[in-house]
Amino acid sequence: MASTSPGYGITIRVEGAPDLQPVALITTAITGAGATITALDVVESLLDRVVIDVTCDTINADHAQEITASLTAHDGLTVRKVSDRTFLLHLGGKIEVTSKVPLKTRDDLSRAYTPGVARICQAIVDEPSDVRRLTMKRNTVAVVTDGSAVLGLGNIGPSAALPVMEGKAALFKRFADVDAWPVCLDTQDVDEIVRTVQLIAPVYGGINLEDISAPRCFEVERRLRKLLNIPVFHDDQHGTAIVVLAALRNSLKLVKKELEDVKIVMSGAGAAGTAIARLLIKSGAQNIMSFDKDGVVSPSMTSDDEMRTWLIQNTNKGDFKGSISDGMKGADVFIGVSAPNVLTEADVASMAPGSIIFALANPDPEIDPAIARKYATVVATGRSDQPNQINNVLAFPGIFRGLLDANAHKITDELLIAAAEAIASCVSESQLNASFIIPSVFDPTVVTKVAAAVKKSV
Repeated sequence: MASTSPGYGITIRVEGAPDLQPVALITTAITGAGATITALDVVESLLDRVVIDVTCDTINADHAQEITASLTAHDGLTVRKVSDRTFLLHLGGKIEVTSKVPLKTRDDLSRAYTPGVARICQAIVDEPSDVRRLTMKRNTVAVVTDGSAVLGLGNIGPSAALPVMEGKAALFKRFADVDAWPVCLDTQDVDEIVRTVQLIAPVYGGINLEDISAPRCFEVERRLRKLLNIPVFHDDQHGTAIVVLAALRNSLKLVKKELEDVKIVMSGAGAAGTAIARLLIKSGAQNIMSFDKDGVVSPSMTSDDEMRTWLIQNTNKGDFKGSISDGMKGADVFIGVSAPNVLTEADVASMAPGSIIFALANPDPEIDPAIARKYATVVATGRSDQPNQINNVLAFPGIFRGLLDANAHKITDELLIAAAEAIASCVSESQLNASFIIPSVFDPTVVTKVAAAVKKSV
């Protein structure tokens, strides 16, 4: 996909002689190379030189280097410095801890810390449930990962996963005023993960599991839900499934089809794919075929994993044996949570009229959205630079806001479906169209409606 993104934004400081008209040269070179200029400032203007800062969005890291190289190679222009705006944003991390109470005097210290704090400790000893009322627990979530399935990067480990977990914590605070903290574990052993989270759980009002690879993620979640009296939510499973269901509800409304009647083809049978299939079937879907890298999931298969067994038993009821291209013929819906370029143009063209494509692999989807739109009525991706972004941030902030406010102890399928319906309802009948099937992540009504739906379902 040849579209620029702020995620690959750079600022280049360039120097040139005034008589060469460097602003015009720089603008022509950058736009000619396919980048998008977002800011241009003359920071120094002298008789012998002009210094210019130009900020632009590029396609990827290689494209950014090409832009810089093209300016460097230009006679009369000197590149002084190149700054990667994304790296600058991450310097020193994205979150911090601040005090909610003043600590300016001895009186403040006496109440917030010793000796006054001892009275609070004793009150919790006397009445353990007061820990929610008298500490941060009631508004705090642990974002737990082992770094084994981070974005599209794979098993990169806990340290490299930390920037993503920081970002998740920042989103919790920004959208739902939930205090979240990254917990990146230096182990990928299920027993160690479960035991570690169990040990730290007294601090938190909820656990958000993140970027743990399948099938281990299923066991981690299942065991923690049994052990803990606080909600445990695996966002890669349930957050994705909730937003997909919400978007599909509105898409089907647009093409005038019913969930129970449509043929759904899925690419990706891991954590997200299994959770999506499960929630769709709970909501009424009858005809789902699921594919992974080895082909179609069929009833003739066996597995020792509980969730894989569920997928085998509940999808592909007709025991279809062909390829994904064969499966796409006459399909009403495609949902991809897998890898780039899984589909061809011919696959999309072979779908039923009024087709829906959710190509959610990131950063590169299962098919180029521009090609998909030639045939499909509705196209959605996981990218922020495309319309109809299927983004988990529509779900998890409101879900945890509702769970924490309700002092919930468990999560049910009914709660997940209620959250999806709340998200879908944020797009009114007058707003609904092929390019707007899901609300913006910045729509302030989303968290409010999702939280209310969750509290009602607890």
